[in-house]
Amino acid sequence: MPKTEKSVAQAKHAAAVRWKKPNQADTARDLATARIAEYVQRVVASAPPLRPEQIDRLSALLRGGGADAA
Repeated sequence: MPKTEKSVAQAKHAAAVRWKKPNQADTARDLATARIAEYVQRVVASAPPLRPEQIDRLSALLRGGGADAA
């Protein structure tokens, strides 16, 4: 089975937690990013093409601007 970005991040985070490494917040962030990216890829693959304003709205959400930012 090929290693995915998510499985690598999951393993790194598990090791950081297990060995009480100071980079636990970083590995947790990397794992969250990998999970979100995997989900977004699945959703985008099954969705019809988005209009530019829709892409802008979703980009604003990822930047932390909230749903009403765009």
